[in-house]
Order: sequence, then structure tokens, then C-alpha cells
Amino acid sequence: MDVYEAVASRRAVRRFSGEPISRATLERVLSAAARSPSGANLQPWHVYVLTGAPLAELKKRTAERVAAGDPGDEREYQMYPPELKSPYRERRSAAAEQRYAALGISREDRRSREAAVAANWDCFGAPAALFCYIDRDMGPAQWADLGMYLQTVMLLLRAEGLHSCPQMAWSVYCRTVAQAVLPPPRLILFCGVSIGFEAPAVCHDRIDRAPLAETVTLIDG
Repeated sequence: MDVYEAVASRRAVRRFSGEPISRATLERVLSAAARSPSGANLQPWHVYVLTGAPLAELKKRTAERVAAGDPGDEREYQMYPPELKSPYRERRSAAAEQRYAALGISREDRRSREAAVAANWDCFGAPAALFCYIDRDMGPAQWADLGMYLQTVMLLLRAEGLHSCPQMAWSVYCRTVAQAVLPPPRLILFCGVSIGFEAPAVCHDRIDRAPLAETVTLIDG
């Protein structure tokens, strides 16, 4: 697959077919992703991949917490600034409206919105999930390395005909994830990534991007 095609077709898929993925495919993707940029070659990512019975058990345990009204664990990092300023506030609001509109969920339908959020912890039906950790004493530059690594993983998945959905939502139930993957205490969970084949006849909820002029300044020589 052409790189431009991989970038253009990558999106956060929220409905997977459940068709299993071979271990060889996952290992091929993750071996290649190790070439991602990393300042001073620190390679600060620590990755755990769950499939089969271990993933099913994690989904079950998390669903039980959600069903019991458990709000989750103490947050170990801040997902977004508490007071988003313009234009970020408007972009987040517009993205939410677009996603729920694609699902046919109105602003007033709180129950359906909650169900859509809860689908995160079923990995949207995906047969594989990647959990990305980082050492607690790493700084912003190393967190940026995580982003580059995960983008590389997601583009390589497209080359394999697979889709993904990056989910900071998994950090909400980080203790349950830790019970499944047993990371050393020095690591903090950044996010999960659901991986699989897109379900057939799924609605493509592509979120708009800002025009180039809003985010890029070209200074000609």
C-alpha cells in the first residue's frame, strides 16, 4: 500500500469484524515499527498485546466495572487541559458532534452516548488490543516518541489490510489492564489500541481536519 494511501485511509475504526489476526502479522508490524523515530534512541515504548482468552477476560472485567457504575481509577495523566481555548475547544466539540451524528445518536440521547463510550472497553469488537506504556520518569519528548511509534504501528497495520482505534480511554481503567498484563510499577499506561478488520457495511465516520492554513505556515526563501 502506498504511504499516502495508508495515511488517507487510516482512521479510528469503532466496529471490528472479530476475525482473528495471526501472531505472525502482529510480530511483523511491531518489528517494523521499532524503526520509529526516537530521541537518542531511547525507544521509550513498552508494549503488551492481548488476543484470545486473555483479551476476553480483560473485556469482561472492565465491563463489570462499567456496569457497576465504577468511574475508574485515579487518573495518572491529564488527557486534555481542563480549560481548552480556541480553536481546540471548537475542534473537540465538532469532532464529538460528527462522530455521534455518524452513529445516529442525538445530543439529547444520553443513554446511547454512554453506550457508545462503553464500547471502548469491548475494543469495539476487535480481536487484538495493544497497550502502550512508558516509564513514569520520562518527559514530554519521550511521550512525543510514543505518538510517533503508535502512528507507525497504525500505518503498518493499514499495509496489512487492518484497521485500528487508538484509545486513551483505557487509561481510565488502568488497574484492570495492569492485572491482565502485569507491567512493572515504574510504567504508566498511556493508551490502548484496538486492532482488527473493519466490520462490513460500517459507517465511515471520518472526522474533518483543519484547513492547511490554520495549522501550517510556509515561509518561502
